[in-house]
Amino acid sequence: YSKNSTHDIKEIVKKGHCKYYSNQARSLILGIETSCDDTGCAIVDNNGTILGEALKSQQQIHLNYGGIIPPIARDLHKESIENVVNEALKAADISVSDVDAIATTVKPGLPLSLLVGMNYGKYLSHISRKPFIPIHHMEAHALTIRMVQKVEFPFLVLLISGGHCLLAVAQTVDKFLLLGQSLDDAPGEAFDKAARRLKLRNLPEFRTLSGGQAIELAASKSTNPGAFYFPSILSHYRDCNFSVAGLKNTLRKHIIRQELLHGIEGDGLIPGVFNLCADYQMAITRHICQRLQRAMKFVEIRNLLPEENRTLVVSGGVACNGFIKRALGLICEEMEYSLAVPPPHLCTDNGVMIAWNGMERWKAQCGITLDLDSVDIEPKCSFGVNWIDEVTNASIKCSWIKLTSLQETRKQETASSTV
Repeated sequence: YSKNSTHDIKEIVKKGHCKYYSNQARSLILGIETSCDDTGCAIVDNNGTILGEALKSQQQIHLNYGGIIPPIARDLHKESIENVVNEALKAADISVSDVDAIATTVKPGLPLSLLVGMNYGKYLSHISRKPFIPIHHMEAHALTIRMVQKVEFPFLVLLISGGHCLLAVAQTVDKFLLLGQSLDDAPGEAFDKAARRLKLRNLPEFRTLSGGQAIELAASKSTNPGAFYFPSILSHYRDCNFSVAGLKNTLRKHIIRQELLHGIEGDGLIPGVFNLCADYQMAITRHICQRLQRAMKFVEIRNLLPEENRTLVVSGGVACNGFIKRALGLICEEMEYSLAVPPPHLCTDNGVMIAWNGMERWKAQCGITLDLDSVDIEPKCSFGVNWIDEVTNASIKCSWIKLTSLQETRKQETASSTV
């Protein structure tokens, strides 16, 4: 921006008029992500081209501790962030002075982790005299697909991760209608806790996997899916909210019963662990699909999407789960939706999605600031405009789409792999 008009630019930003920034033929945004346990940075242009990116994962360290310990995550972010940013800039063959703005995750997430990214993003913004774009982590997940695929607003979006499970209509870059959210643990966290309780890490091939990856792999080895009963959850509530607490409790009871039955102690695994993983994964998948099906009916009744925009976008770490993805594809096929999912490396936390969300805001001329003191982290925050009561009041009854074909396919795959 102009070197002699800092005051003028502040006024432009305050009024929401950012054409001063965005009228260039090519814009570059640097994005920083530190909301949980991944330190990420990327530079993208307005066409969605990734010029450079870098990511430092803490997964193995936290697996060794049995879960994420916030102070350790913070220290690892501090240790990595400068190198990660420099690596991304080097890959792009630019300096920070070449970018148009700094986008950084400030909400939601682990407070200690968010602070590292926000402070470093502000530092870069200050020394380079570039605008700062605070980013909502879940909004970034929701719009990542638009970087790699032509998806027009409005569309239905399902965000499933370790910390969230959200159903919403994405109307614009910064406007969402929230139809449903998690009432307790998110699916990713439920998978992580299950994998720990089932002691899957004691098997060599599972040692380096996240909980979600371990459950999916274990489920794929099931020879008798359906051996363990899991109830339907929230079946009497005609809304689109999610709850997996009951499923976790049922899993715990199954494990205790099997351990007592087979005299399992210490590091030992129960004999039917793969079957139990398959049934637990199916129970969570079925629950997600049923809430999604009701959301699709609500969207149709309220005419929230034009016919040509019947698209479901799925993102977040759990969107990498192939079984869940196939189930969602089945729902979309029955409900006449197209399914759009970013590639796996863009579903999990990364700097690219933050840079791209910054670019979306840059193009839309919203959420850009030079007043760094006005920006702070929000570890817990809302997502969009809450329409959950609207869904509940609609009291939509559904005839559930069956997912049994998925288990039949899994049985056939398992049988053929053992021949």
